[in-house]
Amino acid sequence: MAYRNQQEFINAMEKEGELLRIKTYVDPKLEIAEITDRMSKSGDGGRALLFENTGFDFPVLMNAYGSRKRMCMALGVKDLNDVAKEIEDLFKLLSSPKENIFDKLKLLPKLGKFASWMPKIKSGRGECQEIIMAQPDITRLPVITCWPKDGGPFVTLPIIHTKDPITQSRNVGMYRMQIFSPTLTGMHWHKHKVSAKHFNEYKKLNKIMPIAVALGGDPVYAYSATAPLPENVDEYMLAGFLRKKKVELVKCISQPDIEVPADADFIIEGYVDPNDELIWEGPFGDHTGYYSLPDWYPRFHITAITHKKNAVYPATIVGIPPQEDAWLGKATERIFLAPIKMTMVPEIIDMDMPVEGVFHNLVITQIKKEYAGQGQKVMNAMWGAGQMMFNKILVLADENVNIQDYEKLAKYVFNNLNPATDIYFSQGPMDVLDHSCSKLGFGGKMCIDGTRKFEEEQDEKYLVKTSIDDINETLLTKKFSEIRSVNISLLKKEIPVLIISVEKNKKYHIKELHKEICQLGEIEGIKLILYVEHSVDANDLGTALWRFCNNVDPKRDNILAEQPFEMNHSKTFSCMGLDGTRKTRDFDNFQRDWPNIIVADNKTIKSVDDKWDKLGIGKFIPSPSLKFKEQMYGESAVSL
Repeated sequence: MAYRNQQEFINAMEKEGELLRIKTYVDPKLEIAEITDRMSKSGDGGRALLFENTGFDFPVLMNAYGSRKRMCMALGVKDLNDVAKEIEDLFKLLSSPKENIFDKLKLLPKLGKFASWMPKIKSGRGECQEIIMAQPDITRLPVITCWPKDGGPFVTLPIIHTKDPITQSRNVGMYRMQIFSPTLTGMHWHKHKVSAKHFNEYKKLNKIMPIAVALGGDPVYAYSATAPLPENVDEYMLAGFLRKKKVELVKCISQPDIEVPADADFIIEGYVDPNDELIWEGPFGDHTGYYSLPDWYPRFHITAITHKKNAVYPATIVGIPPQEDAWLGKATERIFLAPIKMTMVPEIIDMDMPVEGVFHNLVITQIKKEYAGQGQKVMNAMWGAGQMMFNKILVLADENVNIQDYEKLAKYVFNNLNPATDIYFSQGPMDVLDHSCSKLGFGGKMCIDGTRKFEEEQDEKYLVKTSIDDINETLLTKKFSEIRSVNISLLKKEIPVLIISVEKNKKYHIKELHKEICQLGEIEGIKLILYVEHSVDANDLGTALWRFCNNVDPKRDNILAEQPFEMNHSKTFSCMGLDGTRKTRDFDNFQRDWPNIIVADNKTIKSVDDKWDKLGIGKFIPSPSLKFKEQMYGESAVSL
């Protein structure tokens, strides 16, 4: 369904009991983010929050997409799979054989719907232009500062409009914007993004690049701006498809070459000059749960700010999962499953991106396996598909297991896995926010092929032991003083994986330690050992996996230990170790800076604690940052 504007979506959430209004004064600097972080981690995403007393003229809407129910409401569906089913049916209809005129006539209603989804430019002004600031000043908006080490306040839900100067094709993306002055922000587009390509074209032409930023409007706009569409597909066509109604656009006032949604709450117009010096932007507490390091990005000069009457400023925070962005990612996982199946990897049945993997880091894919080597075929296809090129760890399973049941999935994958032959390493483009890479935006990838194996895929040299000896934590902590904790809980579920937290004290420590551990007879049957930093409790599975996925470069950080079995020297035992600890110059020859994890400061935590009873939120929720403060200060991380 289409919402007339953001206010209608707010009303719908409130009617469903999905929104809380907070009338007590809350400071946009750090306090709004702290309250939202508590809410988003309170179970099932908590509720959306409308902060009505911010010290500014406009309320702030937070966590609007932060649950399965609200994400479905934003897209106008009962279940996120409904969109994928509709796309799949559409693909099948368009690609099916048309044997006669009657078959072709059946297409006409669908083709008519296509036309009704295409964006339309209307004449005159839109709701978004009811009020025009006499002097544009972005500091008059309640732009939030999310985390204490952030470079400043950031616009976090900007719907950014650019055009190719040659083809005039539109791109709608979402890139954070740090505020530097009333009319100046950064424009944080990564080199892989379409807007960055547009900017490069303006550079070649030595022309100023017009840009417009929308905030609010139908909630489907913000989702569409994050969707991994091909470059030549207009995001507003996707928005029209999702809302079943075309998006109405109006021309900007000071940048008339750019069109924006008529129903948006705010429009920020301006330009980027390719002859400008870049600006030092960041750091920023990012979706990985770590601060992204500062770097040079283009300057965005603001030429006009317009807004509707009674506008509401929408924002989000990202950080240690789970956060609101997890549900935007889940929508993408569900919606784009159908196009991937229909156009690139037809054997895919399902896919899943666990929260701990923060999008690209960990992707689980289920395939219908019919021949030897099919897993590798899928691996290569996926790493070459759009934003899947950023994927770090790919886990493959086949049709004989439900990949949404993580315990059953892990048992199945590791039952089928030979660590020496079924784990593949590659390297390629990575998200520039991935701090584990030795070089910015370029690093290692790993595929764990947990599908059932055909005879051609098996190597008789290896004996894959199915039973696991009784291992207790003290076996390792007594023998190795650097080991702080050992998670053996997975062994009790017949999953041959250990998680070990280690305090490194010498060069290439994890590599040596893994080989020594694997010489113990009790370790035979363990297929994978994940190593995490000593400040991480290995028995806190969710946190340990999140830290591991962020900190590992699989190609660089893998250690395969092989040796003869104690009872059968003709067969080889293998165990893969993966180093998910923090990397340093001294111990790992790692030359880049390593960022801190994101936590709130003590002053903000206390301030929110003190005003909690006045917020009307309900039962007290302690700060999620308290859990991670010890980990943060337990590491001698780079000071940002």
